[in-house]
Amino acid sequence: MSELLLHVQGLRKSFGGVRAVDDVGFALARGEVLALIGPNGAGKSTTFGLINGQIRADGGSARLDGQELLGRSPRHIWRLGVGRTFQIAETFGSFTALENVQLALLAHQRRIFSFWQRASAQQCGQALDLLAQVGMAAQADRPCAALAYGDVKRVELAMALAGGPRLLLMDEPTAGMAPAERGSLMALARRIARERGAAVLFTEHSMDVVFACADRVIVLARGRLIAQGAPHEIRANPQAQAVYFGSGKTFEAASSATTTAASP
Repeated sequence: MSELLLHVQGLRKSFGGVRAVDDVGFALARGEVLALIGPNGAGKSTTFGLINGQIRADGGSARLDGQELLGRSPRHIWRLGVGRTFQIAETFGSFTALENVQLALLAHQRRIFSFWQRASAQQCGQALDLLAQVGMAAQADRPCAALAYGDVKRVELAMALAGGPRLLLMDEPTAGMAPAERGSLMALARRIARERGAAVLFTEHSMDVVFACADRVIVLARGRLIAQGAPHEIRANPQAQAVYFGSGKTFEAASSATTTAASP
């Protein structure tokens, strides 16, 4: 395995009497793409929130290159090298793709409130480079509100890369996207992780995306980690299938149904 980047141990969080995350642990190496899957209510979003600092953990540890993330603010964690994209893309619709990335760069450099120079004149070259990395340079001057949703997701990815993250958290990255766009976006994230020596942790309900794009998969159910391994191992894991689908349906059947539904 490549050099370990993220090490999560004994992660715990309860809301009232409900254990949303219960003693979860896993590791993530540089250049690796790890999928976090499970049924609704499994604890995926809470796990993301704990690592990202949006939710305070009850216990455990999440270390990035040996630095503890738990107990820090989201902004501090971002500056330590953790980027994030969201299920619903967070861009400014009236701003161009270029301006959105410029703002992300200025925020990372703590210059977002520097008004002595027009924002449109700052960090233009670096912003264009980031847009080129995600295949959006040709649409740099278009407002995000005028872009196709898949392209907005690419702009959001460029914004997340503005901070030079070592770890990229992607929460339902292909939600709302057409089937053909899903694989393209995740292949892009995978390539960028390899090139930068970073790592990607993503949640996803689409099994075709998970099995095509992840190096490894971890499965949560009711806050507990019940399985982890290579995609082919999870595909064949009876417990993961039973808990995830609850009906005896197989991952193969679900993937086939997704493909069939997407066909014209």
